[in-house]
Amino acid sequence: MIIEPKVRGFVCVTSHPEGCAANVKEQIEVAQASGKVTDGPKRVLVIGSSTGYGLSSRIQAAFGCGADTFGVFFERPASNGRPASAGYYNAAAFEQEAQKAGLYAGSLNGDAFSDEMKEKVVERLKKEMGPIDLVVYSLASPRRTDPRTGETFKSCLKPIGQSFSSKTVDTDKDLVHEIGIEPAGDTDVHSTIKVMGGEDWERWMECLAENDLLADNFKTIAYSYIGPEVTWPIYKNGTIGKAKEDLDRAASVISEKNSAKSGKAYVAVNKAVVTQASSAIPVVPLYISILFKIMKEQGTHEGCIEQIVRLFRDRLYGSDSVELGDDGRIHVDDLEMKPEIQEAVAKIWPTIETENLRELSDYEGYQSDFLKLFGFGVEGIDYTVDVDPETALPGGNW
Repeated sequence: MIIEPKVRGFVCVTSHPEGCAANVKEQIEVAQASGKVTDGPKRVLVIGSSTGYGLSSRIQAAFGCGADTFGVFFERPASNGRPASAGYYNAAAFEQEAQKAGLYAGSLNGDAFSDEMKEKVVERLKKEMGPIDLVVYSLASPRRTDPRTGETFKSCLKPIGQSFSSKTVDTDKDLVHEIGIEPAGDTDVHSTIKVMGGEDWERWMECLAENDLLADNFKTIAYSYIGPEVTWPIYKNGTIGKAKEDLDRAASVISEKNSAKSGKAYVAVNKAVVTQASSAIPVVPLYISILFKIMKEQGTHEGCIEQIVRLFRDRLYGSDSVELGDDGRIHVDDLEMKPEIQEAVAKIWPTIETENLRELSDYEGYQSDFLKLFGFGVEGIDYTVDVDPETALPGGNW
């Protein structure tokens, strides 16, 4: 079949296996070109490893550090002629490339929030890898079922305390317009923390510790985002922000519980990039479009893999201590948050409209990056050629 992009809102419901594989190879080349992190991790578990920062973390660990990796993800396989999800193709392509390079790469596909998945991972790690020296927690999900209570929680994107209105872009219609969002209730805040906070991260670390699968001096990291003031009502000060604050709490608890092993838990604040998660947040796609234009003009733009390369090389490893900001977090958003960058964004923001969207922002770059998430618009791929969405899979037995 010929696979074409079918975009509905902030998601593309189709994906291209060859395009996804090319994306993975491109990130591998970036990781390799940066040089090997000689004191980097050797056995890495990535929870949420199939897209975005999680995928880039697994690529950098393997091809930038020479590590054996184990990935956990929840992706849809191909069936009845329907393409698999992009993350499924990404994971399969990664495994193929890792095997070519002589690197161990194990994977499990399923609900990372469940106790069953944790038990399966533990069993595999005991047989195939041994104690882990880096755990990356990079889950992005709209819902979570707590296995201990059976209750399902749904996250939401809402301000707290008062309603919020701002500009956003309708990416279906390429239309800049005002959006209004009513404030969250207590249940909304609680549910979002349960889905996107640090509780499940803690449970993963407890499970690994109980099974003696954490190496001495291990590190674990979860990813966060703060962003500019224009997004704060819906992000930093909204329901998501409360969940991200809970990551800080969890990091402290994990570090304290594993002090005997000198284990350390960190929260890394990353730059705004185009991911499936960020595309779903109102206001953010418009902000990203403006930000990209400014940072590309100044030569400081980074995608997921460039961010993670810098995180591993300059923050997590490479020195005797990990550099933390005043808030106790690792900051790889430093280039985005430079005053001159944010001042330029603030200058453009009130003037941007549908008519000047492409002139004042890199909206085309945003759209291009979005489609590439699903394997489309990738240089060197002939999209007029028939592809079997099932037999095109390079590997993976999940």
